Amino acid sequence: MKSYLFVGAIIVIAGVGIMFLNKAKTEKALFAGGCFWCSQAVFESLDGVKNVVVGYAGGKDENPTYQDYAKKGYVEAFKVTYDPQKISYKKLLDVFWRSIDPTDEKGQFADRGAHYGTVIFYVNEKQKEEALESKKLLEKSGRFAKPIVTKIVKASRFYEAEDYHKDYYKKNPMRYKLYRDASGRDTFFKKVWQNSEKEYKKPSDQDLKSKLTPLQYKVTQMNGTEEPFKNRYWDNKKKGIYVDVVSGEPLFSSEDKFVSGTGWPSFTKPLEDKNILEKEDRSLGIVRTEVRSKKADSHLGHLFTDGPGPKKLRYCINSAAIRFIPVKDLEKEGYGKYLKAFEKNESIEAKKAEIKR
Repeated sequence: MKSYLFVGAIIVIAGVGIMFLNKAKTEKALFAGGCFWCSQAVFESLDGVKNVVVGYAGGKDENPTYQDYAKKGYVEAFKVTYDPQKISYKKLLDVFWRSIDPTDEKGQFADRGAHYGTVIFYVNEKQKEEALESKKLLEKSGRFAKPIVTKIVKASRFYEAEDYHKDYYKKNPMRYKLYRDASGRDTFFKKVWQNSEKEYKKPSDQDLKSKLTPLQYKVTQMNGTEEPFKNRYWDNKKKGIYVDVVSGEPLFSSEDKFVSGTGWPSFTKPLEDKNILEKEDRSLGIVRTEVRSKKADSHLGHLFTDGPGPKKLRYCINSAAIRFIPVKDLEKEGYGKYLKAFEKNESIEAKKAEIKR
């Protein structure tokens, strides 16, 4: 009996340990970017973000409410819970800078007042260092003529907002859209960032090791291969485009993706031929065609001639080498020019469906 109790205790302890490890996989980040409705909508769309909660931060008095948070010195803020194995804090910072006007110290867009200010609240020294570095890089980029005024301060107590503010963009989609369209926020982003994705560059090896997961680094930088059927995009059926995980170069479209039965994402052609390089590969003692990205020089996968259609091409790509951007996020992430192709295909499909009726 004692042996059974001992084994049972071990199992319980192991279970608790696994639960602890699972919880430890997530980390927290705290930002203020003006209207917290808009901020929540942006960050909840990111792959790797588990949860976004809106609220108030940066004040001194306790228990702020929507009626008095400004008087108590708080700003509208949002807390992000994320999986660092899927998305890095540096990536969150990058998205944050692209979702605000960092030169406006008197509010954000149509929302005026210090309580709509922009702040990065760091929760540890590593976040502080990365936040300061990201701000420094933005200043050096010359993208903004005015000084960057976004504050970087130590995180203080965060108070969740009232329930009617949480998930506002989901609960009131029409009102939210009207507000966002009228705020001038998206017009500003398009003007400032619409050409930014043309600056595809490969970061330093040190930055890559910080930005990428071990598997992503192994695949893109060491010509590795991930397991079939156990990768992120092999069975992804959503509409959107796939970009280089290192540089953001647009590579493939869901419109050209097909089920190959191999367990890896497979495409009949690239989205942009100019972003793809093909090289002879004799690493396995046979001649194969390796596929790499042009600007980042990432190893993507291989090209085979057993695909569908007249050209019989199959671009067999590692999920770890690419990042998927759904159609709804193309404009926001700087890939708006690819929207027309999806809209055209949707129109064609609608006409075909109408004919069948």
